[in-house]
Amino acid sequence: MQQRISQEHLYNSCPRVVTNLIALGKVSEESGLTRQLLHLVKLRASQLNQCGFCQHMHSAEARADGELQSRLDVLQAWRELSCFTDKERAALAWTEALTLVGQNMIADHVYQEAIEVFGEQGMLELTTVILEINSWNRIAVGFRFQPEINE
Repeated sequence: MQQRISQEHLYNSCPRVVTNLIALGKVSEESGLTRQLLHLVKLRASQLNQCGFCQHMHSAEARADGELQSRLDVLQAWRELSCFTDKERAALAWTEALTLVGQNMIADHVYQEAIEVFGEQGMLELTTVILEINSWNRIAVGFRFQPEINE
């Protein structure tokens, strides 16, 4: 597929998009949201949105921050595997619920689990990160951003 608009053109012509989305994804140190957890959230949302550009970027960033490739390989099956923590499961369930909100109502138990794990402030911050990645996914898919794949 041919790219429609380049990342450089977006960044240069509409810098507020980049600035605002980056700001939306910044979390406080007190949130309890680790870099590892955020990588999983961003990668899972990107998988659901079929954003190859973001999947490539976030899996590379996760590996650079020490995430195991074996966990990234099975992220889509997080519900059935014990290699994901309860905290990661709550974050991934909330990520999927918000990402797929147009397809399903958000179940009370998904919200309850996440709020119990993250608290109100952590939940708000997790939600903003999910909003950020879903926005980036829509930009990247819509404009057909292409990752640099080095063999």
